[in-house]
Amino acid sequence: MTDAEFDAWCRQALDEVEGALSAWVPADAPAGLGEAMRYGVLDGGKRLRPLLVLAACDATRGHREAAMRAAVAVELIHAYSLVHDDMPCMDNDVLRRGKPTVHVQFGEAQAMLAGDAMQALAFEVLTPDESLVPLALQARLAGLLARSAGHSGMAGGQAIDLAATGQALDEQRLQDMHRRKTGALLQASVLMGAACGQADARAWQALSDYGAAIGLAFQVVDDILDVTQASETLGKTAGKDLDANKPTYVSVLGLARARERAAALHAQAQAALSASGLTAAHKLAMLADKVVDRES
Repeated sequence: MTDAEFDAWCRQALDEVEGALSAWVPADAPAGLGEAMRYGVLDGGKRLRPLLVLAACDATRGHREAAMRAAVAVELIHAYSLVHDDMPCMDNDVLRRGKPTVHVQFGEAQAMLAGDAMQALAFEVLTPDESLVPLALQARLAGLLARSAGHSGMAGGQAIDLAATGQALDEQRLQDMHRRKTGALLQASVLMGAACGQADARAWQALSDYGAAIGLAFQVVDDILDVTQASETLGKTAGKDLDANKPTYVSVLGLARARERAAALHAQAQAALSASGLTAAHKLAMLADKVVDRES
């Protein structure tokens, strides 16, 4: 696949995801709730998680309707987590995706409810009429998403992050935090796409390893960008982790070693794909490049 073909696929996939999000996130939820939900999830973000779902589905020649629903669901979970993380009781941030955060725009109570509603909507999207997606696949997708978002995944990682503020973490503890907080949902995105298709034990393990590596690489690069890019480029407040005295890969390893760590994780992800036995995994390989080479 050429760079131009990959870029064209990304544009088409992103258009489909945006259209599905716009269709499924209700504008008419009561008392302005729909407006806050749509503000929090539409028209912004890299949509990496949906792209990973769809690329893994294509690699395993999977069920496209199920994969699109999984792509939307995982983005809803990601968006809800950002809405809650930005609130004053968590990271207290005022800028996200180049615009005021949801609680700044709509108030704290409405932001909390918008996040809650997006989380519930994710599982509603995953569980349509069984004529659209087989019940067994619905259950498998819901389980993968729930485990990655809950106490053993994203929410648990955020709890560790909050507790670690002002503390000195070694690399092992930092890695455990980020494998949960960021990596689990990215890994689940890959596996949800694979669950929509045909993946034998070898391919499943390889895709799991790929997802784990790329999930951690994403966070390492995020930490690097936080100290090397301006807020205008990032679309969020630059340097906020340093200002909040939070441990990051840059604060623990230094900038040069953090970059080496990102490169090593990228190599691990590519090696996992090579070991998968899948002949149509080129989109996943190029997404790994995109994660490491990004500037925002």
